[in-house]
Amino acid sequence: MTKEKAMTKEKINYDTAVAEIEEILEKIEEENLGVDELAEKVNRVSQLLKICRDRLQASEEQINKILDKEA
Repeated sequence: MTKEKAMTKEKINYDTAVAEIEEILEKIEEENLGVDELAEKVNRVSQLLKICRDRLQASEEQINKILDKEA
């Protein structure tokens, strides 16, 4: 199992994912990356974005449940 696959299976919270995305974007902007490394970075950002979307969706569902109970 590669390091990236292991990282996506571990639990990453929203803030950690956003921070890592920001780090990767800075690295992409500041460095002259090779095609392979750039592809790895883009793939990792894609994985992190999915984590963020999933966390946001779960939070929205929890909030809606709370609001529905109060209504």
